[in-house]
Amino acid sequence: MTKSLHGTVHGKTIELDEDLGVAEGQEVFVQVRIVRRTTRSTGAGLLRTEGALADDEEWDAIMETIRQDRRLERRPQVADLGEL
Repeated sequence: MTKSLHGTVHGKTIELDEDLGVAEGQEVFVQVRIVRRTTRSTGAGLLRTEGALADDEEWDAIMETIRQDRRLERRPQVADLGEL
């Protein structure tokens, strides 16, 4: 049987987050992989990419097209009924 569980080290003891399901006294082989804790705040990934497309002419052209498309009048035009 192979299982992957998360746990926390306390001195020479590893406290698992869930029951291993193994009989008391059963000998086991353990491999440990360190879980790195991130101290980054929400949105840090986006901030790391800031400026990645700066001075990219192709991207600038795409964004200009989008900007112009958004400025188009999309409301239906009312027909001129003349003077009443």
